[in-house]
Amino acid sequence: MSLRSAVVTGLGHCLPERIVTNDDLAARLDTSDEWIRTRTGIRQRHIVDTGTSTSDLAVGAGRRALAAAGLTSVGVVIVATTTPDHPCPATAPVVATRLGLVEAPAFDVNAVCSGFLYALATADSMLTSGLYDTALVIGADIFSSFIDPDDRSTAFLFGDGAGAMVLRAGEPGEAGSVLAVELGSDGEMENLILVEDAKSPYTMQGQTVYRHAVARMASSTRSILERVGWSVADVDHFVGHQANQRILDAVAGRLKMDPACVVSNLATVGNTAAASIPIALSEASDEGRLRTGDRVVLAAFGGGATWGAAALTWP
Repeated sequence: MSLRSAVVTGLGHCLPERIVTNDDLAARLDTSDEWIRTRTGIRQRHIVDTGTSTSDLAVGAGRRALAAAGLTSVGVVIVATTTPDHPCPATAPVVATRLGLVEAPAFDVNAVCSGFLYALATADSMLTSGLYDTALVIGADIFSSFIDPDDRSTAFLFGDGAGAMVLRAGEPGEAGSVLAVELGSDGEMENLILVEDAKSPYTMQGQTVYRHAVARMASSTRSILERVGWSVADVDHFVGHQANQRILDAVAGRLKMDPACVVSNLATVGNTAAASIPIALSEASDEGRLRTGDRVVLAAFGGGATWGAAALTWP
């Protein structure tokens, strides 16, 4: 058993100022606010203006998380993103430099909508092993860069944004500890969610993604609960990847989970890919919904296919 634990110590998020409502989309697409809301739970989303980059959003979220943690430096920076500023180099080093984290090791992780959990697992391993004492984990994506704005089947789904979490090494069992993380993938499902190249728009096999997302998020949650010795009734807050309200509701139903513990911000931000879980956590924290010692479960499913879950207590 490790003598160290990764402990959450700061959160922050950053959303573009420009808001695109369902009515805005309905004005140019064959859709309506009611059609979008009843199928996804989304009412609006934040979309970047031309010239705003993934690193811009990541820096905004990271700066807020560092301030919340009361830190000016960290041992390592990990950015989960599918929309890096450039195919090469990675986005994380420029984010670290812009945050004043000079010479801190920094790298990207790409696991699409499961990316934040993959980055969290990596940071957890680094802190519990003693490699570093602090870490900044950021999920940031500008999925509007992938979407065909005239595609009625996908144009309404995604928003842009970034969320960040600062972790420090602490004692096992203290409030805020990450108790367990588990991950999975299946490359045979690579075509479910796909962007072929820079000139090709995002495509998704929606019904198949729905079925696998519900099944994998539910099974990962059951597995993580078993590992930490919690029952479903012990969970105070379930923060799933914010892809679709129907998916969140179906996962809760399959687990026989109280719907009141399901955290959802889909209505106001849409699907923000790797940023969705940390944005939802940051907003819930700002609203005072999360309290010290609360038991929190995170779960996600994304392209690849990838999935994962994590259990932690609130600091």
